[in-house]
Amino acid sequence: MERFTTRPELQGTFGMVASTHWLASAAGMAVLERGGNAFDAAVAAGLTLQVVEPHLNGPGGEVPAVFYSADRGEPLVLCGQGVAPAAATSGRFRELGHDLIPGTGVLAACVPGAFGGWLLLLQEFGTWRLGDVLAFAIGYAENGFPVAGGLRSAIQRQSDLIATWPASRALYLPPPEAGSQLRNPVLAGTYRRIVEAARGGSRTEEIERARELFYEGFVAEEIHRFCEAEDGLLTRGDLARWRATLEPPASFDYRGVTVCKTGPWGAGPVALQQLALLEGFDLPGLSEEEFVHIVIECAKLAFADRDALYGDVDVPLETLLSREYNEQRRVLVGDEASVDYEPGSGRLPTVVEARPMAGAGEPTRGDTVHVDVADRFGNMISATPSGGWLYGSPVIPALGWPLGTRAQMFWLEDGLPSSLRPGARPRTTLSPGLALREGEPWLAWGTPGGDQQEQWGFHVFLRHLERGLNLQEAIDAPEFHTDHLISSFYPRGIKRRSLDVEGRFEPEVVEGLRGRGHEVTVTPDWSLGRVTAVQKADGQLRAAANPRGMQGYAAGR
Repeated sequence: MERFTTRPELQGTFGMVASTHWLASAAGMAVLERGGNAFDAAVAAGLTLQVVEPHLNGPGGEVPAVFYSADRGEPLVLCGQGVAPAAATSGRFRELGHDLIPGTGVLAACVPGAFGGWLLLLQEFGTWRLGDVLAFAIGYAENGFPVAGGLRSAIQRQSDLIATWPASRALYLPPPEAGSQLRNPVLAGTYRRIVEAARGGSRTEEIERARELFYEGFVAEEIHRFCEAEDGLLTRGDLARWRATLEPPASFDYRGVTVCKTGPWGAGPVALQQLALLEGFDLPGLSEEEFVHIVIECAKLAFADRDALYGDVDVPLETLLSREYNEQRRVLVGDEASVDYEPGSGRLPTVVEARPMAGAGEPTRGDTVHVDVADRFGNMISATPSGGWLYGSPVIPALGWPLGTRAQMFWLEDGLPSSLRPGARPRTTLSPGLALREGEPWLAWGTPGGDQQEQWGFHVFLRHLERGLNLQEAIDAPEFHTDHLISSFYPRGIKRRSLDVEGRFEPEVVEGLRGRGHEVTVTPDWSLGRVTAVQKADGQLRAAANPRGMQGYAAGR
């Protein structure tokens, strides 16, 4: 019997785009229809997402991506992750009275990496000119876009904080009604100014001039001026020194596929470590209760290593993914929910008792966006833009968008791989995914969700590969996650043995998990995850998107 799904798994041969907002998916598909490749489409969609999901990402944030270039014949990682300012030291924050880097405000800003990341991707792998890919974002910012319910809710939830920031208040208060048109003419003007000033010469020359305008020109000057006035640490020099980069992925071979992730400056290797642990289990043969239990217990082990060992440093991934290491760690998985949280080596940060603060953390469990694209030329990309959301930091009046708050993921405690260092990348939660089969791109997927990204997205991957569900079935399946890890967001707590499950799990599964010692919270139906995915298999392209949040959509033919 065919399983009911909330929407079809799309199938075709021309191209597929899946993202967390239907307008971004439509923009990406429009690019493919007009002859652009997957990278042109991803850039257009990504820049559109900055406008239409401003509560979830923005120009002040960052973008990591993992992709396969048919021309290069290899998987690569795009690092559009900005670094800590030169003045950002643990001593400086302690002088200011902080034991943790605040979760909101300009002090938590790193260099905005998203624009530079998208430019590098377009320059090296795209075919379109900057003005053409930016036209969608400029159009929505200038003429308006329909307010989704999630955007209105985010503004309502943080309206007291937003009201304290003049330019933010003018743009977002009173909270716009769902379905009404919201405009951001200042952001449109910023992007239009970049396009006009960069125009002329070759495509590559235009893109390079745009980069200079942002990181060395008028945008950098405005950021410098604003941070100086607001007692921030970011300067024009910090922006001028930074460049987006390309690097090889971290990877792991599992059940006939090669899973590719970012390095351990992101959370991606957590997925690889979970796979290395799960190799010792018969996942297709497990009951639903056993599946959830074993996946969660392996996640605890992998996340403990993340919290002790990951950062913008040389991380011993070869050891962490080795058969010997994982055989030793796997014996720690028992029939009961473990209360322990111990890494295989290194030491965990000291959890600090800190007061909650308005706007901090990821209160919606998903203040991030995602886009996947596959084209008819053999290219595939998974990108997870994030940061610079509207309630994290005040809107810069002259630019129309706020800075990010990613520095909150550093520790002020010294001697850790993720300790604050000037010029270092924060160890983020962002985790786009790409899998190859016989060296060819097979699947691209990802999700918003903070520390849940390498749970929700990971579970969809497992349900598809190991449990036989198609992409849409795997996305629609009841979700679950644990917060038995050190939160990456201020105030950085841990909830031991916690297990959140959607209400669509069978009652006997929930009771069985409780019987194993999990502290189970049953969340509303359709409340966890925003996974999207595209695939190339059996001569077809496929795509699927999440119904949760009523924003994500896939398009293709």
